[in-house]
Amino acid sequence: MRKKTYLKTMSLLLLTGMFVSAHADTVLTSQDVIASATLTDWRTPDPAYLFYVQLEDKQIIFELAPTFAPDHIANIRQLVATRYFDDLPIIRSQDNYVVQWGDPAAGTDAKKSLGDAHANLEPEFFRNTEGLDIIKLDSRDAYADEVGFINGFPVASDGRRAWLAHCYGMLGVGRDMATNSGNGAELYVVTGHSPRHLDRNVTLIGRVLKGIEHLSSLPRGTGALGMYESDKEFVNITSIRFGNKIPEPERLKIEVMHTDTETFAKFVQTRTYRRHEWFVDPTGRIELCNVPVPMRSKD
Repeated sequence: MRKKTYLKTMSLLLLTGMFVSAHADTVLTSQDVIASATLTDWRTPDPAYLFYVQLEDKQIIFELAPTFAPDHIANIRQLVATRYFDDLPIIRSQDNYVVQWGDPAAGTDAKKSLGDAHANLEPEFFRNTEGLDIIKLDSRDAYADEVGFINGFPVASDGRRAWLAHCYGMLGVGRDMATNSGNGAELYVVTGHSPRHLDRNVTLIGRVLKGIEHLSSLPRGTGALGMYESDKEFVNITSIRFGNKIPEPERLKIEVMHTDTETFAKFVQTRTYRRHEWFVDPTGRIELCNVPVPMRSKD
């Protein structure tokens, strides 16, 4: 029922957007929409799929997407269980692109053991659309026939396949030339303009919920592709844990807006037709990666 209501509302709002824009004094802003959301408009992320990255006194928290990358997430869970990532560094910060971490000794005899985790995994670049309810966005996307959201994650599709999109803050699995060379031991985060050309070429596993500024503000690497050229440039990862392994008082207390609701449809509409006094032209268009899914602290 919620999805049908959303689609009907989304169509109505998009069709009437220009009419509403002529009556700006009666239209809600994005913040008004968020403030008016009811309890049922929000969900609490499953702590078993929250990914806590600790950098000394800074923390970045991701929500993972098992619907799209179950095998890679399971392998990363194995790595985290053996504390594989603890004390490994961030090795790359490329301007307007990505931040990446992993074992600097990978590929040598000094590499860190993967334990019981797989060294190679078949790619999860995309999946079939069967069983998926994509909440479609009215957007002229350059990289896909249709785009939208599933459980708050930005998704693109060609009607037969669906995949997570490389928007700001997305978390991906690094790989070599071979498509099965990624295993989750090397991860990267999009910290620049959405590199959508990477879609369907890399396995994406989730998106940031909190703390992206701690990565996007890191000093840029001076080497090729933003690689840090010496150990002195490395930024150490203190630990990585899954949320269900963290004491409850220390867990992230946050709610994420459902993306299959009338409220979210109204939110998208306010982002599509910018009617603040500053705007001369309300735009009337929206791009997938320019729709930030609202979040709020959970009391």
